[in-house]
Amino acid sequence: MAKKTAKKAAPKKATAKKATKAPAKKAAPKKAAAPKKAASKRKPNAAFMKALTPSTTLAAIVGSAALPRTEVVKKLWAYIKKNGLQDNKNRRNINADDKLKPIFGKSQVSMFEMTKLVSKHLK
Repeated sequence: MAKKTAKKAAPKKATAKKATKAPAKKAAPKKAAAPKKAASKRKPNAAFMKALTPSTTLAAIVGSAALPRTEVVKKLWAYIKKNGLQDNKNRRNINADDKLKPIFGKSQVSMFEMTKLVSKHLK
């Protein structure tokens, strides 16, 4: 086996810098800092907070009361996790049971596709 030899970098020679006078620049006047706005809480979008009535098939899962779209999705996820409907190999997929099949229209959907299919059952 041959030993690897490390090469040392040659020391750099100092170069003489030419001293040239540049014209003196005047300092630009600083602008006054804009007053900061008071920190306020983010307001939710009114479209998400609008109460929607679920269809009869969706009402069997989330209830018949009018709910915002966000709450409908939360309740759907609670139902999916309670009944173990997420696919074991790909957790993004949801296996539909007898209650979810009429809503989804097929036996398996992705979680991104689920919200699109659920929106058809909200008025």
